[in-house]
Amino acid sequence: MQNVLIVGAGTGGTIILDLLQNLEFMNVRAIIDTDEQAPGIIQAKKQGIAHGTEWRSYLTDDLHIIFDVTGNKAEFVELLKVRPPQTVLIPGSVANLLVNLLEENGTYIKQVHAEMHKQRMIFDSIEEGMIGINEDGTINFFNKSASRMVGFSNDRAIGRPITEVIPLTKLPRVFQTGSAELNQELILANGMKIVTSRYPLLNNEGKRVGAFAVFKDITEVVTLAEEITDLNKVKTMLEAIIHSSDDAISVVDNQGNGILVNPAYTRITGLTEDEIIGKPANADINEGESIHMKVLQTRKPVRGVNMRIGENNREVVVNVAPIIVDQQVKGSVGVIHDITEMRRLMKELDRARTIIRKLEATYTFEDIFGGSSDIEISIEQAKLAAKSDVPVLLRGETGTGKELFAHAIHSGSKRCFHKFIRVNCATMNPVTFESELFGQEVAAEKEQGLFKESNGGTLFLDEVADLPLAVQKRLLTYLVGAKSGESTNAASVRLITATSKNLEKAMHEGSFNEELYYILNRISIQIVPLRSRTKDIPFIVEHLLVKLNQEFGMNIKTMTDEALERLQQYDWPGNVRELENVLSRTMIFMEPGEAVIGLDEVAKSFLSREDKDGESFLPEKSSLASIMDDYEKTILETALRENGGNKSLTANRLGISLRSLYYKLEKFSLV
Repeated sequence: MQNVLIVGAGTGGTIILDLLQNLEFMNVRAIIDTDEQAPGIIQAKKQGIAHGTEWRSYLTDDLHIIFDVTGNKAEFVELLKVRPPQTVLIPGSVANLLVNLLEENGTYIKQVHAEMHKQRMIFDSIEEGMIGINEDGTINFFNKSASRMVGFSNDRAIGRPITEVIPLTKLPRVFQTGSAELNQELILANGMKIVTSRYPLLNNEGKRVGAFAVFKDITEVVTLAEEITDLNKVKTMLEAIIHSSDDAISVVDNQGNGILVNPAYTRITGLTEDEIIGKPANADINEGESIHMKVLQTRKPVRGVNMRIGENNREVVVNVAPIIVDQQVKGSVGVIHDITEMRRLMKELDRARTIIRKLEATYTFEDIFGGSSDIEISIEQAKLAAKSDVPVLLRGETGTGKELFAHAIHSGSKRCFHKFIRVNCATMNPVTFESELFGQEVAAEKEQGLFKESNGGTLFLDEVADLPLAVQKRLLTYLVGAKSGESTNAASVRLITATSKNLEKAMHEGSFNEELYYILNRISIQIVPLRSRTKDIPFIVEHLLVKLNQEFGMNIKTMTDEALERLQQYDWPGNVRELENVLSRTMIFMEPGEAVIGLDEVAKSFLSREDKDGESFLPEKSSLASIMDDYEKTILETALRENGGNKSLTANRLGISLRSLYYKLEKFSLV
């Protein structure tokens, strides 16, 4: 029950009072007006409703709604300031709109009653008799033909047990069993022979609520008995299901013109029913093609299409299926699921996972894919290394998966339940690196370093060749002391290092400590480049597609043999990391609903990354992925500018789908 206060008892306030009095869920607490002779005040006195000239005393915590129909702006502002926080203040303009809506609702109810009357006339005009009972076996439906054949008037039959009207009826049995009985012979009490079909009545939850019989004189042919149903109840049930759905639903006819939308559709798209019904299917989108029209043309469903719609640019997943009757397309039905909030939560989850990955290993040996002998040897060596605490040196080119191996060794060791901390030596500040590794004293307090922080777990030093010589010396002293037991403060840490450089050459040049090299190189694992194991590319692609589908919200299932062959012909200087980047770029060329990557998409991906030889230089300390992202962002900005910000034209210019364009714009904060 909603408690309501009406401020203003003029014409508008009186209309609202009349309407609210007819609503069971509304309780008018009082009506207020400075004029005690206002029509609303006079009516309130007659009906025993509280009234007065001052509204402050009625502003209680259990007040839910205030209608301000005074038209006084200062009064509205004052009410807005002092109202209880949970109370909704509705201004006069909105109140008038509400009045109009409620009046329209009343008109609609009258129309429904008129429609029900028409349907009753239809049922009474047909030749077949119809009888319906509820779960107690009491008659609740009895048309004129039934009255004529049974010999009972409608008034006498309604409300009576069915056995009093038709003693040999089997309708209660149908209700009990839930099974329909078709074309059954029966003799009525007056001797008339009939053929009857009986059906259980089920609600939308599948619960039996009654039974229904359709019968006619045995001299007539019983045809299409199963199609005789209570059309009004079916229509009401279907509309209730559609209108109660949180997902937006739209239906178009075979010409692509809208014939039905539910309230959720209006909420998500911002378009009213009048703007959709009778209009072409593309009236609800600003850019791109209509999925409805595509389904009508192809006669095939389209599922899992990611789009952005509405004024708030909401992210949705669209599923559209054709409506086929007697092999003919009669229209299509679309369901739009709003995933904006889910996407936000997924991004939060991805950020959380990123943070967690800095602290602990999240990969195992099962995440390393490949069947070549070289990679299998590396995996077996890593599994052996996981069984001991001996330092491990991982060697291989950039992008070969050295960090993945480090994670897997940690996950397969007895230290797997403790922290895994990764440090990229190439990006650390040489001035503070030593203190970050080993800690320092600040204001007479000892600050823990990464060795102490990873106590019991694994410390992974990536690109160890870039360690400053001073830090190398300190690391050597620490490791020697921990091994001999001379250092009582040394943490119990498993050390894994990795490098893409030639450490032997670095020793010869004097940039890497020889003694430290031999300590770190107790177990050396060489990870071969991707170009040396191209037969592993199909396995790696299958794994990466799962990861990228989750990242992009797509559903790419596989890749054609021609596309795989093109990938296997490439040299892959950036190894697996470059392969992942190329796959990401390939997926942006996919059309909505496509599930297989073809040779054309792969070729476009390679073309989009090519540049003229000798005319560009790599920025310092930039990875391949970051350079390609910067280039892609520049291309997007240029294309948007050339097309005046029109996203549809931009997508066509770049040869990608509108959906893919939105993904990239969001990724580079260009939306």
